[in-house]
This record gives sequence, structure tokens and C-alpha cells, in this order.
Amino acid sequence: MAIKVKAIIGSNSPTSYNLKLVEYLRKKYADKLEITPVFINNVDMFSVERENNQPEDVKDFLDNVRDSDAVLFAVPEYNFSIPGVLKNAVDWLSRSNFAIKDKPAFIIGSSMGVLGSVRAQIHLREILSNPMLSPALLPNNEVYIGSVHEKMDENGQLTDQATIDFLDNVVNNFIAFYSKTKALAEAK
Repeated sequence: MAIKVKAIIGSNSPTSYNLKLVEYLRKKYADKLEITPVFINNVDMFSVERENNQPEDVKDFLDNVRDSDAVLFAVPEYNFSIPGVLKNAVDWLSRSNFAIKDKPAFIIGSSMGVLGSVRAQIHLREILSNPMLSPALLPNNEVYIGSVHEKMDENGQLTDQATIDFLDNVVNNFIAFYSKTKALAEAK
């Protein structure tokens, strides 16, 4: 049975390479991961005043993420950090009654630059360490796909064999991590 993964698309761009990457993963690993993209374009801005009276789009977003076995964060890099739209979504997640706490998760990112969102992912990992969030992040499998525009064709298919092989390895590592995390949780 495939693991039900909600993939938070960390950009509001309709031409996002990270969205294309999630779609690639969704198709390629459909027998292992049931990946559903979660768009955050229309999630209202967080404010403490609205925390206890959440707008419907926020409730829908939180329910969507909560209804998963695992979470995938697809992260672009804007000005050496995560996009504001992603920070807003994570702020709402921190006020969601632990929607992602201890939930198995992993992070991927791509960019046209050579570093492939490394700085954004470092920031996101730091933010996710907040006790109100604290997903169980897959360790030692950072996915930084630099120069993605040279590794993906116009149909969103990866063409770089080293990247494809690396993603195969990461997905297999995540499945093993998920199984281990789930077994530990059930043993409690």
C-alpha cells in the first residue's frame, strides 16, 4: 500500500520547477507514494488575531495536510531563504494543534542556481524544529537540485541520470524511514 504523502508546494508560481519536480515524483513513484500536491497560494495571511477564528481556506489547508501519512516540502529559494508564502503556511501549521508533529517528512528543492535551494532548506529545517511543528524529518538525505532547468525537459521529466538515481535512493530511504518511524510510534 502506498504511503499517503501531502506535498506542500512552497511557491505560488504556476511554472514552479518544484511543482514540476513533485509531479515527476508523483508519477514515477506512484506504486510507493500517493503524492498529492497541496497549494498554498490562497492561504490567508497569519495573524494572532485570527488564530482562533481561522478562515475557511486555512482550515481546508490544515485539514488537507493533517489527512496524510507523511509530508513532503518542495522548497524554492528566494533571496537566500524560503518564500513568504511558505513561511505563512508554516506559521499556520504551528497553530494547528500539532498537525505535523512527529509526522514523517522530507524536503526537496530545486532552483536554476547551482545550489538548488540549500539556504532555503537550512532555514526551513530550523523553522520546523519548533516544538509546535516538529515533524520527523528524514535525516541525511538532502535533495538540492541545482541548475534544474538543465536537468528537466519541457514536459517536466528529469533527464539527468545522476539526479534520477539520487531521487530513487532518497525515496527508498524515506520509505524505510517511514516504516521505522511508524513502527516506533505503534510500539509506544
